[in-house]
Parts: sequence; structure tokens; C-alpha cells
Amino acid sequence: FEVILFARLGDQHEWGGGCWSDTLGFNPQKDIVYNKLLPYADRLDDESNEILGKIKGNLARAVQLREIWPGVLFWTRKLSTYMRLYGRKFSKEDHVLFIKLLYELVTIPKLEISMMQGLARLLINLLKKRELLSREDLELSWRPLYELHDRILFSKTEHLGLNWFPKYASVLYCRQSATQEMLDEWRPLLCPFDVTMQRAISYFELFLPTTLPPELHHKGFKLWFDELISLWVSVQNLPSWEVHLVNLFARLSNDNIGYVDWDPYIPKIFTRILRSLNLPVGTSQMMVPRYITNAYDISHVVLWVSSLLGGPSKQAQAQLSGLFNSIASFFHPSNHGRWLMKLMKLLQRLPASVVRRLHRERYKKPTWLTPIPDSHKLTEEDITDFVESMMQPVLLAMFSKTGSLDAAQALQNLALMRPELVIPPVLEKTYPALETLTEPHQLTATLSCMIGVARSLVSGGQRFPEGPTHMLPLLMRALPGVDPNDFSKCMITFQFIATFVTLVPLVDCSSALHERTDLTEVEREMCSASAEFEDFVLQFMDRCFALIDSSTLEQTREETETEKMTHLESLVELGLSSTFSTILTQCSLDIFKVALEKVFNFATTNIFETRVSGRMVADMCRAASKCHPAESLKMFVPHCCNAINQIAVNEEVLNEEELDKELLWLDGDKILPYRSNLVQILQLTLRLKCKQGYTLACNLLHHILRSSALIYPTEYCSVPGGFHQPISDYLPIKDWGRPGDLWNLDIRWHVPSVEETSMAFYLLDLILQPELKRLQRFAQGEQEMSRDDVLQSLTIVQHCLLGAGGLMPPLKGEPIPELVRSMVNLDETLLYTGMQYDESRENYRDAICNVMRQLLHYILEHSEDDTKSLFSIIKIISDLLHFKGSHKHEFDSRWKSFNLVKKSMENRLHGRKQHIRALLIDRVMLQHELRKLTVEGCQYRSIHQELMRDLLRLSTSTYSQVRSRAQNVLFSALGTYNFCCRDLIPHVLEFLNPDNSSVTQQQFKGALYCLLGNHSGVCLANLHDWECIALTWPAVVRSGLSSAMSLEKPSIVRLFDDLADKIHRQYETIGIDFAIPADCCAVAKQLMITSSPTPEDPVPSEEELAEGLKRQEVKNAESVAKYKQLIGDLLDCINNRNMPWKYEHIAIGFLSLLLRDDHQLPPPAVTFFVKSLNHDSLYVRKVAISALAGIMKQIKRPHKKVTVSPSELCKHQNICVGMVAGDRTDNKWLQYNSSSLPRTQQDWDGCVFVEKTHWGYYCWPRKLSIYAPLEEQPKQNLTRDEMTEREQIIFDHFSDPVFINQFIEFLSLEDRKGKDKFSPRRFCLFKGLFRNFSDAFLPLLKPHMERLVADSHESKQRCVAEIISGLIRGCKHWSYSKVDNLWEVLCPLLRTALSNITIETYADWGTCIATESRDPRKLHWLFEMLMESPVNGEGGSFVDACRLYVLQGGLAQQEWRVPELLHRLLQYLEPKLTQVYKNVRERIGSVLTYIFMIDVNLPYTQPTTSPRISDFTERILVQLKPLTEGDEEIQNHVIEENEVGEQDERTQAIKLLKTVLKWLIASAGRSFSTAVSEQLRLLPLLFKIAPVENDDSYDELKRDAKTCLSLMSQGLLYSEQIPMVLRVLQEIAGSSSWHARYTVLTYLQIMVFYNLFSFMSDQKAVNDVRALVIRLLEDEQLEVREMAATTLSGFLQCNFLSMDAPMQAHFEALCKTCLPKKRKRELGSTVDTIPSADLVRRHAGVLGLSACILSSPYDVPTWMPQLLMDLSAHLNDTQPIEMTVKKTLSNFRRTHHDNWQQHKQQFTDDQLLVLTDLLVSPCYYA
Repeated sequence: FEVILFARLGDQHEWGGGCWSDTLGFNPQKDIVYNKLLPYADRLDDESNEILGKIKGNLARAVQLREIWPGVLFWTRKLSTYMRLYGRKFSKEDHVLFIKLLYELVTIPKLEISMMQGLARLLINLLKKRELLSREDLELSWRPLYELHDRILFSKTEHLGLNWFPKYASVLYCRQSATQEMLDEWRPLLCPFDVTMQRAISYFELFLPTTLPPELHHKGFKLWFDELISLWVSVQNLPSWEVHLVNLFARLSNDNIGYVDWDPYIPKIFTRILRSLNLPVGTSQMMVPRYITNAYDISHVVLWVSSLLGGPSKQAQAQLSGLFNSIASFFHPSNHGRWLMKLMKLLQRLPASVVRRLHRERYKKPTWLTPIPDSHKLTEEDITDFVESMMQPVLLAMFSKTGSLDAAQALQNLALMRPELVIPPVLEKTYPALETLTEPHQLTATLSCMIGVARSLVSGGQRFPEGPTHMLPLLMRALPGVDPNDFSKCMITFQFIATFVTLVPLVDCSSALHERTDLTEVEREMCSASAEFEDFVLQFMDRCFALIDSSTLEQTREETETEKMTHLESLVELGLSSTFSTILTQCSLDIFKVALEKVFNFATTNIFETRVSGRMVADMCRAASKCHPAESLKMFVPHCCNAINQIAVNEEVLNEEELDKELLWLDGDKILPYRSNLVQILQLTLRLKCKQGYTLACNLLHHILRSSALIYPTEYCSVPGGFHQPISDYLPIKDWGRPGDLWNLDIRWHVPSVEETSMAFYLLDLILQPELKRLQRFAQGEQEMSRDDVLQSLTIVQHCLLGAGGLMPPLKGEPIPELVRSMVNLDETLLYTGMQYDESRENYRDAICNVMRQLLHYILEHSEDDTKSLFSIIKIISDLLHFKGSHKHEFDSRWKSFNLVKKSMENRLHGRKQHIRALLIDRVMLQHELRKLTVEGCQYRSIHQELMRDLLRLSTSTYSQVRSRAQNVLFSALGTYNFCCRDLIPHVLEFLNPDNSSVTQQQFKGALYCLLGNHSGVCLANLHDWECIALTWPAVVRSGLSSAMSLEKPSIVRLFDDLADKIHRQYETIGIDFAIPADCCAVAKQLMITSSPTPEDPVPSEEELAEGLKRQEVKNAESVAKYKQLIGDLLDCINNRNMPWKYEHIAIGFLSLLLRDDHQLPPPAVTFFVKSLNHDSLYVRKVAISALAGIMKQIKRPHKKVTVSPSELCKHQNICVGMVAGDRTDNKWLQYNSSSLPRTQQDWDGCVFVEKTHWGYYCWPRKLSIYAPLEEQPKQNLTRDEMTEREQIIFDHFSDPVFINQFIEFLSLEDRKGKDKFSPRRFCLFKGLFRNFSDAFLPLLKPHMERLVADSHESKQRCVAEIISGLIRGCKHWSYSKVDNLWEVLCPLLRTALSNITIETYADWGTCIATESRDPRKLHWLFEMLMESPVNGEGGSFVDACRLYVLQGGLAQQEWRVPELLHRLLQYLEPKLTQVYKNVRERIGSVLTYIFMIDVNLPYTQPTTSPRISDFTERILVQLKPLTEGDEEIQNHVIEENEVGEQDERTQAIKLLKTVLKWLIASAGRSFSTAVSEQLRLLPLLFKIAPVENDDSYDELKRDAKTCLSLMSQGLLYSEQIPMVLRVLQEIAGSSSWHARYTVLTYLQIMVFYNLFSFMSDQKAVNDVRALVIRLLEDEQLEVREMAATTLSGFLQCNFLSMDAPMQAHFEALCKTCLPKKRKRELGSTVDTIPSADLVRRHAGVLGLSACILSSPYDVPTWMPQLLMDLSAHLNDTQPIEMTVKKTLSNFRRTHHDNWQQHKQQFTDDQLLVLTDLLVSPCYYA
């Protein structure tokens, strides 16, 4: 889980809770404040107390009665629902007890994963707001959590990485001594060559506490900080664990701002962050692949950077400005690449993180967490610097190709801190964008950024008082964006206008200018501007009418298209209606009246078609009547009634139907006056013939009912009470951008009055009653109705239900008993939602339900093809079950849009829920809806049961669409009612029963779909419960015998595949034995006795407790029985002869899921799997192989281990005290030493074997566990009688030669040619065989192995490699004599194998030798054999390369424990480095990497005893002398590679160099630290060889040299290495070869960029680089000069060098160098090619100026115009100067062309004239 814990700074305002409340009787931790604003808020305290009391009592009872399921799970779910509805509304002691209880529950050892996930989520939720509980209140121990984590993530039996963990529980609340305990536990794992390193560091990241108070720091981070940071600083090649370290440091620095001194590390931190962005630099660049996969996580980088800012030294801000300066140009929209996403993320997250920190320093209530010391708080100056450093990249990113959202979010946060710096530049870009017609993208980008800063702009404030004056000009200029032709522009304009209008009351205040004298200048300006509001509203409406006119159906549609609106139109409709209603809400009454008049005229004088434009007009009318119902209804209702009455008389209802729609939103109490008119109209229109007509009428009915039956707020104005006071008392401009005040929200609720409810019931009696009667008579066969009539009646019923659903009490019925046995009560909790149901009236819900069931059965019997009516009935059933006045999906989308709006307008800096009033009202409304929709854990009653059976019947009916709709309703119902699945499953399975012959194919398919479930809901086939699975799985398999099943139908085959696939994906081992530990019960007991609210349920008595224990045992026993029965049933199915193969496979798949690690498989199943090893089907064999490997693990006899203290093992050596890692005297005995190998039985017994490679490298653990001596271990070579039943089955089969022959035969077949690899499953199978039965089967297998080894076929070799690998690993516990015999057999086999090796199999042999770690002294036979002579040339170069590969695999696993072997190998290889072939050369390069891998430069580490790079380099340099001394070019050498005789030294040296290059390339990505000093000595040679151009015709040597340089230049340098590198580069820059000088520059570019901040923090280095580049600018070779100019401009662009006066003067001086006059050359003389020194110097000056100009491609700094003028003076110089000037000018034109209008401002008129002359090409026809 993200440890965003630290960053949780939003909503933590104590004013939510913290006040003692009399009704509650306790002080709530932090409740949800919006509950207090609901219209029925006074009832909520009692309700929450009652619910909380139930939860405490029942949860505690369930735990004490040992009932995990259903009790504990049921009540923990209730607790999380409680928290969703009320927040943390419980006392502190309850909070602590809940956490302790859940912590105990989560860490119960044998809990199923899914249960644990649910409990863990709840625990995380309880721990989330960490201010609420301090370290004194709560202490949790970290070990149980660690053990849980370890058990699941690194479990030996299941390779399931599951990571749902409460990661930070223990980080906060652990003991003071925890840090030391953790370090002791995990330090011994720190072995950088081993996978355990990753594990240890990730544990550090998860668990190390960083929130201790300052006085305890010596027990906290000070114990490990120096050690880990120096490790981080010294690692150069980004191993995968470095990311975890960075995350740990980020958390540390954020929790302890001001207490950790980061200053010495800051340049290193920023250099690494820059490297981690993987930006492309230079021309031909190779990327090291691991840099991309292991890059840092941006969110942690941002956290780290934002907590480094501030403080006395200000160093971090300087580096951060440097970072943004150097990468600013990457943000320009013309650049694009895979790195862009990262940069945008950095840009968006960093300001947000700084705002969070500021909030924490200045506005947040202090909590128990360590406060930031004043010395390190951010000062005003710090903030200004930060905002300034970010502005350039953000303004560039506005127009990025990934969209402007990231930039808009960044601007929103920056504007909160410094509006005066942020908003003006955005406005500068917005005004021109609003004018432009040709660049719509520019408009959408700037508008979305303006929306981000809207709130800061409108509210002005001291920092930016002139902000509000921009508001009206912006609104007026945005109007043309409402454009019917450009959809995206239209949408963003709507959003823009709506955002600004929400913030500002549209009231004309111009009269205040005369009446008030106390206004400031800006306020006067705002008042006079506000006179234009009316104008704005009217213009906006004109635009909208134009939009409506242009989107009529006739214009936009072909005849053939659908009648519905297209997606785009519906979006525009939504945008239009919401913007318009926002405007009307914010209007003053005067403006509203004018607008209303205008809408009315437009609506009544034009004729619209109903589908598109009609809807939009109706929306505008609806908006009006929503804002001021009284005035609007007065105009609309009478008009509509008349119109409709006239038309309805003629029955020709065509034209003006949509007038109905204008009534769609009415306010209840305002309708009452028009009641009779409306009822009259309804009676007229509901019985219209035309479907559209009566549908609209039904809508009208629905809305009339809704508006009188629901609770909702009636206004969303931005100031409570609206804007109707006179200007003299109240000045609206003061409220621009003002947040709503939560405590005086003054929401106007509409709560249904008595008249309204009675009107609603009157309508129901009038309209619904007759319809139900008709339908009932039809269902009883007493009355005929046409299908259309039935549908019309159903539609009316449905709309009545939708409208008045909130008034009808829920369905009644008896609860269904005995679904589950539980000793705890499992009641539903009822929430009050403001509705008092009137019991005296008829409950229409029950009535509708009865009629619908009768009708449904009638239709299914008589006319099943009437699908439309069936759809309608399904919809009605769904509403009967769940509908209480709002729908879930509507709620979800409103919640989403609420969050979006909140994000775009929130103020994170001040926090405290300072949202706009409309938003706050919306949130309260959402809280009300949430309460209505919370239906979890409803009781399952008889009526529900009947309805669900009906749904099941529909789900298995004839028509597929009916089936799929009914299934969806069924699935959502299954999730709502408790335990109803158990009731339904038998009915579903009935359809699959093969004995049931009446089943049709449709029913069969429907039933399968019911089992499958949908993606989100329950999957009936896979409930985590033995009872259900024991029923469903065998039924699914048996259905293969059903008559309805046909494998010809692809849809059925696909269904079975999906079903099997879903079960395999979702199944996780179901627990068999559960036990709740005693500690858990103790906590539960405490929970029962805490007061406030005291649980009403009694504490369980002794008898109950005993009963609980007994039930737990019975349940566990039942589970075991069910498990065995299920396996038996599946085996019966498989053994049925008639079963089709597909079902046999499904059954075998199910069986394989039932292997467990805590319960052995029953013997019949073992027999089945062993037999299946020789099955005909490949799939079955594969499953059997993995199953058998698992069975071997199950029946393995445990080997005894003893713990010893390492000091005893190290004999007399003292254990080193203090931090020393690496090869020490006390771990010397672990290393391989050929003089003391265990070669006799006695030595073998006396030798202590340590299998795992990491022990002892970094430090010793306190206790080390090793295997006990042989005599204490289980007996080997049992006779058949001594074996268990399962062992006997396996033994019998594998002792049978026929079985083995067949088995090996199958194993050595090819599966997919060319795709097969070494199979770990088969390896595990053989390893298990040899481990459990020692060498019993060796005699039988030996002849097969000999035969296979000699055969060079790929599949045969692979098979024998798998067997041998299993043998080598399986003989771990054999006695010495057996092992010795084994190797006598194996060594000759391996020798043969290695000589027969082929290109397809060498990888398999490598894997065979390199699996798992073992003590090297146990395998000494193997190593000695491999070391015999790896490179002897017999069998050709390929075999040599393969042998090396296999040897390398073996040694690499041993890491640091075989220095002697590494030395021997190096000695053996060194003379052979020159005389080898290409493929062997690459292999040797790779082997050398592994030989020197152990020579690392890490802190606290002893120099290694393994081979060292420095000595090796010395020896090589001697041999390379002939190449370094000679000065001539090294040509392409293509010498016959195996010439006889001794070649000269030079050729030898070249061959050696080829191998060395392979080694350097191979080690670039693999080692931890780069041997920089050694590589530097080879640099001059590489520079000499590397080619300049990219050309593939070069030989391998040159290409490798180039790759090598590219990789070396990207390396990370330590600060002390920088001077060394620069020295070498300076030396090479003086070399005679211009290739070398040219390459120095490309090397320099990449090296400086990748180590930017390390260089910049060393002034001497910067000066050296500058001098080097300027020196090379004056090089005699043209290419070098040009490259130097490019390099210089790059350095200027990333702000590594600055354009200062001395440098400019230097170039200008060089430019003025006079050229000698051209001499008349004698004819025929050779042309003088070497340029004179003067020309070079003059060219250097011009190049310097050109570099400066090109270094700022996207803007014009102040010095640029003058330089351009200087440059243009040289346009007519000799070549190559002229060429340079022309190139520069054309580049300048290309990059500045886009924004030339702005850039022009920087030049004077004279300069512009000159420039225009230069940039416009001369006309040739003048």
C-alpha cells in the first residue's frame, strides 16, 4: 500500500470531532461533519450509538465464541460500513481496542488470504488518520506482521506473490527498541550479490520506524542512517534494491525535516534523480536496459525533494533550479519520447507536495508528530524561489502533446502560493489564444490552465489585488468558443464559463459607485465592470440558441440513423444545461427575469423536433424553473396546459410533445397550485397511442411524484440567502471567490410536506391502481390486452415506482431460517433517511410485487416471445428489490464528478474544507444518498427468495437478451442479501444434472452463466466455502453427461473454458482448520466492557464458550470430510468411461487446485496422478508432473535442524566487532579450499555445511540454524514395509521398469519445436524423488541417462539435464558413500554431455548446473570436473564457449565463497585471452565479469580475496603496449584467426583488446560499482580506435570501442573521480588524432549531463570543462571545431556554463581576427588546404557566438539581439565561416518562428530591419 501516510495532510481538521457530546456520551475521534447538516441530523447520534453498540457487542462475542465465519467477518464488514457512514465516530479507547483486535485477527497464522485481505483493509482504514492516536495510546509489535509478510511473499509452497498488507501499522506504533531488533534481524541478509539483498532492503523500507520524537533519534534512524546512505552513495549501477533505499530516505526526510543533515549528499541526490529520468543526451547513445526498469518512483522523489527545501543552507533550492534549468527544453511541445510521462509527473506532483508541506507548517493543527523546527520552515523567500524555478518548464508544458492537465494542476498549486508570479504569464498566453482562430489546441490548453488558477484569480487578495479585474474581459472573450462546429472547443468553453460563474455572483453593482464612498480603486473598477453582467448573460443565451438551431435532427442526421442522440450531442447537451443552470443560479433577480423572458419567447415561438434541439430547449426551461420555481412555473405551466389541451382534442399529437418536458423539474410545494391542470393533462396524455407520447407523459408523472416525495436542497447559490438584498447593505463583489462556511451553510432543504405526500398518494390511487387491476385481470386470463397495451401499462407502473419509490416501505416477508449456523445474531441495521412510512396507506410495493409475479408467470407460459414486456418486468423487479429513491450508478457518477470539481477548485494550502458553497451542499446531498443506498447485509426473506427464483427462471429462459438482463439483476441481488447464494445454488445445479432430461440448451447455457457471474459480483462456482464447492465442482464436471450439452456449439465450449479459467484464477486454498488464539479473546473481552456506548449483548457464559470451542472443532472436522468427499467425487467423474475428454481435463484441473500444504492428498488421488504421468494427453501429463512434485513436498520427512551460535562455528577466530563486511578471518572457513575438502567419510561428517550463500558475508546472525548430524536425521533407504501408503504407491510405480521406460519416453518428446525450455516442474519432481527415496531408483534410471546423454537431439538432452539437475539437488542429505558413488556415475555422464552440447541445449545445461544455492564444499566433485580444462579447443570453439557458460552458471551461484576457484580460472584464462574465436570471446568477457564481480567498492567492506580488477588491468596494459605507443591509426584487421605460427605482438595485442572490450561491455550493466580508475587507463586507447561516423562496415573492434565509450560516459562518478577523468580527457585532447579529439567532446557531453550536479558542486571541474571546450573550439580540424560549438551550446542550454561577459568578450575578440589577403596563386600549384591560424581563430569566434544563439532555442534573452547583429557581419566571410553563419540563422528562424510575434518585441527597429534582410531569402527575379 502506498505509504502516503506521510502525505496525508488534507482533511484532518479536528473541528470534525473533538467536542464532547451529551447525546453520544463520549468524545468522538473524528466523525463525518456533513452528517450534522442533514435535515434529520438530530436523530443521527442515537442511531450511531445503537449501531456501534451492536457492532462492539457482536464482534466481541463472535471472537470469544471462536466463530470466524460468519460471525467475525459479518461484523467487521458492518464496522467498515459504519466508518463509511459516520467516519471514526467512536471514543479513543474503542479506537485503540478495534485496532488491537484487528491486528490480532490479521495475524492469525492459518487465515485464508481473502479473509486476511478484508481484515487488513479495515485495519488500514482504522490506522489512516495518524494524528488521532499518538505513540502513547497504542503500541503494536512489528514481528507478527513481518512473519505474515514473510510467510506469504516468500512462501516455499505457493508461488503466489500476494501483497495486501497493512504496511505501515508497525512503522508508527512500535517500541523504542524496535529499530535495533529489526537491524539485528535483517542485517545478516545484506549480501549484495544475493537475492536476499533485495529482500532485506525492502523490509527496511517497509518497517524501519521514522517517526520517533527527536529525543529518541539515537534509538531510531541514527542507528542505520550513515550505514545505508553510504551504501547508496557508493552503488553506481542501479541494482533493483536501490529504489527501495530511495523510498526509505524519502520517508525519513519527510518525517524528520530539520533533523537530518542532508547537505553533504544534495549534489549526489540531484544527480541521481536527473539520471533516473532517463533523458536522451548526445547523438548515438546506448541505453543500459536496467536503468529503464529500475528507475526511481517519481512520487517518492518528489516527497524527498520537497522535504529538502528550506533550511539555512538553501542548497537544495539552488540544485532544484539547476535541475529545472537543465531539463526545461525537454518540456517544449516539439520534444516527445517515452521519458515525457515521467517529466510531466514530476512537474505535476512537485508543487502539490510543496503545498502540502506549507500547509503542514503553517495551517495544520499541531499533532503528536514531530513539528518542523523554525530554522527549517519554508520562508517567504524560499517559496518565491521555488515558484520562480518552476515557472519556465510549466509554461512550456502547457502545450505539451500529452495534454495540458498536468500543467494545469501544477499551476493551480503554484498560484495558491504566489498568484502574482503565476497568473500574469498565463493571462499573457490566454488573451492572444482567445483571439486566434487558427490554433484551437492553444485555446483549449490555455483555458484548462485558467480553470486551474480561477479561484486564485477571482479572490484577488493582498498578493494579487488586480486579479478580479480580468474576470469580465475573459468571460466576454470566451463567448465565441460556444461554436457548433468545434466540439472540444465548445466543451472547454462551457467548463471555463461554468467555473468562473460558480465563483462570482452575477449582480450589477454599478449603482454602488454613487452610493458608497469606502471603495478601493480595484473595487470601483469591479463595480463598474459588473454592469456588463446582464449583457454577458444575454449574449451567452444568443450563442446557445444559435447552437440549438444548428443541431436540429434534420440537419445533422441521415434518415437511416438511430433516433437517439449521438454521444457527442449528449455531451454538448450536458455542458449546455449545466452551464446555463449555473449562470441562472448565480444571477440577481433582475437579470434572471430578463433571461426568463428570453427563454420563454424562444421556446414558444419556434417549433423543434423532439430528439435533439427539443431536448436542449427543455433543458434550458428546466434550468429556469429549478432556480426560481414560482416565477417560472407561472409562465410555463398555463401555456403548456392550454397548448396540450387543444392538441389532445384532435388526437393528432405530433408537433409540440416536447412541451411536456419543460415540466420535468418542479419543486413540490410550488406545484400544488397547478394540481388540477396537471392531473387533467396526465389523464389525457397517458393513454396516447403513440409510444413517444405516452413515454413523455410517464416522465412527467415520474417527475411530479419525485419532486413531491424526495428530500433535496433547493438552491446552490455561492452565498447563503441569494443576492436579493439591496446594494446599500450588501456588496456582492466582496464575495467573489469566497468559500462556503461549513458552519453557516444554511441549506434550504425541500422536505415533503403532508399535502405533498397526500397528493402523491392521490396520484397513485388515481393512476397506478387501475393499471394494476387491468394487468391482474389479464394475468388471470379474464381480460384480453394487446402487447402494446401491456407494455404501456407496465411503463406507467414502472414510472410510478421510480417516482414514488421513496414513499413505499420495503418488501415484507418472513426471514428464512437455517441458512447458516451461527451463535451470534446476524441482524440487518436500518438507517433512517428522513422518511416516515405511512402504515395506514396501501403498500404499493407489495401490491406491484404480487401483480408482477402473476403477470410474469402468465407471459412465460403463454407468450414467451414478448421480450419487451419481459425487459420491463425485469426492470421493475430490480427496482422493487433495491430502489429507495436513487440509483447506484447515478450516485457513482455524481460522486466522481463531485471529486473532479473539488480537485479543480480546491485550496490545498489552507485546507480546512474551504470549498465553494455549492460543492459543500452537493457533498451533504451525496451523504444523504449514500445512506439511502447502503444496503449491505440485508436479511434474506421469503419474498426475496420467491423473486430470486423468478429471476433464475428468467435467467434460463429462451431469449438470450432476456437471460443476460435477468442475470445482471440476479447477480446484484446475490450481493445484497446475506447467505442467499447457498439457497440458490441447488436450484441452478438442477439444470446441469445429467439425470434431468427435460433441460433445454438455453436453460443449460443460462445456468452456466449464472455460475460464472459477472466481472464484479459473486461467482457462484467459486464461493470460498467447502459446502458450496463440494456441490458445484462435481456438478460442473458431471454436466458433461447431460443431454443438453453439445461440444459442437462453440458458445458452450467457450463458456466451460471461461468457467474453468475463472475458477483457476480466483481460487485460493480454503482453510481447513481455524483457531482464534487466546490473546485475541482477551482484547475482545475488553471491548465488551468499555462504556460509551456499552454493548447490550451479554458477555458469553462459560457454557457458550465451551460450545464455541466444540463447534470450532466440529467445523474443522466437517471441512476435512468435505475435502475428502470432493476429491472422491471428482475421481469418480474422471473414472466414468462416458465422460468427454474436455470434462476429464476440467476435473483434473480442479483436482490439481486441491493440493494443500497442511493436508496430504488421499491415496486414491496419489495413485491417479502417478498413473497420469503416462497419460496420452500432454495436458494431463503436465498437470500430473506439477501435482506429483507437490505430493513429494507433502510426504517429505522433515529434517532436523539445530541452532548454533556463529562464534562456536568460527572455532578460535574472534568474531569481528563493529561493521566489517566482506572476506574476514571469521568467515574464511566457509570458503572453498581445495587443500581441505571433505574427501573421506570422517571429514564429511566433521564438516559444517552452510547452504545459503549470504550467511556471514555482511555480519553473522545471532543464531544460525544448520542441519543436525546424519544419525539424528530420518532413516534413508527404507524398505517397502517401513513406508507410508502414499510412499508405497510412488515406490511401486517408479520401481517398475516398464513404467519408467514409458515415462522417460514421454519426457524426451518435443513439445513445441524451438520453444521448449528447461522445465522447473520436472526438476522439482526428480528432486523430490531422489530426496524422499534417496538412490533407490538410480539403478533403473542410469541406463536411460547414458543413452540420452549420447544422443544430441534437443529434447533428449533437455530431459537428461532435468534428471541430473534433480539428482544434484536431491542428494542434499545423502550419506557420504552414496554421494561419492553418485558422482562416479555423474562425472562421466556430464563429460559426454558437454562434448555433445548444441546451440539449442547449452542454456539448459547452464540451468542444470546453476539452480539453488548449496555449500560449495558439498559439490567439490562437480567444480573440479568443470575446471579440468574449459577451453581446450577440442570439439571447436562452440563447445568451448558452452563449457565456459556452464562453469559460469555454477560459479555465479557461489558468489563470494569460491575465491580459490576464481583465481584458478583467471590464471587459466589469462594466457588464452588472445587466441580465441568471436563466440568464445564474448563468453570469456561475461565470465570475467563474474570473476571480478566480488571486487566491489562498498562501504565497511574489506578488500576481497577474490581476483581484483586493478592487478588484472596492470597485466593487460603491459600486453597492450604496442598499441598505446604507436601513433598510427589502428586499421581494420581481418587476419585469418587460427593462423599457425606466432604472430607479431601488435596482432596479439589487438586480439587481446577485443576480448577486453567484451568484458567492459558485459560488466557495464552487471556489477555494482564501476572500476573507474582502472577503466581510465584504457580510455586513451579506446578514443584512438572509436570511429566518428556511424557506419556498420566497421569491424567488431571499432564498433565495440564505440559502445564501450558510450556506456562508460553514462557511468555515475564519485566526486573524487571527476578530476581524474578530466585529466585523462585533457591529455587526450592534445593527441594528434582528430578522431580522438572529436570523441572527447561527445564523451564530455554525456558524462557532464549524467553527473551534472556533482560537476556543478566542484568549481574547479566546471572551469576545466569550460577551458577544454574553448580550447577545442580553436582546433585545426573543422569537424572538431563544429562539435565543440555544439557541446558548448548544449552546456549553455542546460545551464552548466553561463553566458558571462568575459566569455562573450573572448568570442568577440576572436571574431575580429583579420584574415590575410588572398594571394594570387600561381597556376597549377597545389591548392593550399591547411587553413591559416587566423582563419581558425576567426571561425572559432563565430562558432562561439553561434553556440550562444543556438543555446536558447525557445526564447530571446536580452543579450541575443546584439550577438545576432555581430554574427550577421560575418555573412560574407570565407568558407567555412559563411556556412556556419547561414546555418545558425536558419536554425534561429526555425526555432523562433512559432512565437515570432512575442519574440519581435526584444529587438529595436534597426535590428529588425537587418534581421528581416538576413532571414528572408533574396529574390532572384528582382
